Amino acid sequence: MTAPFLELLGVSKSYPGVVALDDVSLAVHPGEVIGLVGENGAGKSTLMKILGGVTGPSLGRIRVDGAERAAMTVADAIGAGIAFVHQELNLFDNLDAASNVFIGREPLKGGPLKLVDRARLRAAVRPLFARLGVDFSPDTPVAGLSLAQRQLVEIAKALSLDSRLVIMDEPTSSLTLTETERLLKVIADLKASGVSVIFISHRLDEVRACADRVVGLRDGRVAGHLAKAEITPPAMIRLMIGRDLKAIYRPPATEPGSAVLEARGVTTATYPTQTVDLAVHRGEILGLAGLIGAGRTELARALFGIDAMKAGEVRLDGHPVAISSPRDAIAAGLFLVPEDRKGAGVVLDLPIKDNVTLPQVGALARFGIIRRPAERAMADTERKRLGIRAPSIFTNVGTLSGGNQQKVVLAKWLAMKPRAIVFDEPTRGIDVGAKREIYDMMRGLADAGVAVLMISSDMEEVIGVSDRIAVMHEGAIAGVLERRDFSERKVLELAVGEE
Repeated sequence: MTAPFLELLGVSKSYPGVVALDDVSLAVHPGEVIGLVGENGAGKSTLMKILGGVTGPSLGRIRVDGAERAAMTVADAIGAGIAFVHQELNLFDNLDAASNVFIGREPLKGGPLKLVDRARLRAAVRPLFARLGVDFSPDTPVAGLSLAQRQLVEIAKALSLDSRLVIMDEPTSSLTLTETERLLKVIADLKASGVSVIFISHRLDEVRACADRVVGLRDGRVAGHLAKAEITPPAMIRLMIGRDLKAIYRPPATEPGSAVLEARGVTTATYPTQTVDLAVHRGEILGLAGLIGAGRTELARALFGIDAMKAGEVRLDGHPVAISSPRDAIAAGLFLVPEDRKGAGVVLDLPIKDNVTLPQVGALARFGIIRRPAERAMADTERKRLGIRAPSIFTNVGTLSGGNQQKVVLAKWLAMKPRAIVFDEPTRGIDVGAKREIYDMMRGLADAGVAVLMISSDMEEVIGVSDRIAVMHEGAIAGVLERRDFSERKVLELAVGEE
């Protein structure tokens, strides 16, 4: 193997009261793919910020092409050929896809007028989009793109920099199976052309598929390395959490009962000619599978009253309920844990206390004044019950890991005793340890008599957690599988419209 062009040597990073990284060393060789695994809070984000020049190490050195330095600036990182594909997308909704790819680097014309040369901009973007196989044009406004399509714009932006190292943080979290396969081929192409990739993902099968070696982080330290032949999901899990995990599936404590949540003839604006009939029973977890764009999230939004139903009705415990807004759904005991937890599930700038109690401000108030002791007691009870890892209920949610943010979303609903709850991609971007905690909470809810509907694009998750699986295709339920009939092949056949 050729000599590394980038090295971190004994890097540590401390914040007040927290050691984020402790004596971490990492070497990156030309044309290799490194899988970086670790639980949320293990130090992966801090390590990437140091590589990107966003923050500097407290101790240690960085060596680029043999030259040592104490830290890098963002400009230094870009100059060294380091590019990022972030999990949290950094795109401008008011611009088109091409402008986002070359933001700040647009080709210009008109001399001193410095006008953007749209023709050259589109010409520069087209080969990047062709390489990724995207299904939209450079002129498409980002505001009209799906989450998966936006992820591809971010990847195109990184590729446009002619980078030596591309760091991908959960790049497939919003991609379909086809898009994920295409991305893995792009990674193979980058490797063949001498570009290195650091691939950060909680989808361990994807890490196994593309990585030449794996580095595991745990509690801010390097927990170990795996060579290509040693890379397996169980081995990576042991690096991440220091122990093995048991099988995902836990059967219900009792046989599922009568239908709690029913959608009868529900039609959404996205698929106005299709109707959905679906029933979620007391004590069961019903998985809702399908390709991205099949209409699953649109159904969830309609059930919760975010979007108006074009036709049909929602029933709870056999009785029709009129839901024209989230307020109506909440009053009926139907709650939604949204796919975009940062944008729609929590208020990042508020503490845990305010996020947990926000839906119940009225119940916590007397004569229009919030009873602060009752508010704190409720928030602290839920924090302890869900095991939210934070110093106190006064910690801002924006500083928490993805798994703990998801627990905050759950905490605000569980405090209100749900009858039915819809989880939309409940573990997107969450590590395997936190995933298990979320699965246990979902099973606990089901065993307590709550109807649980789980929307997931993760095949292992939907098969491993669900008691039954309903599969959507182009806005309608293509079929429902009992647990004895579960297989990836059957789910995919229904998802693509095969009989």
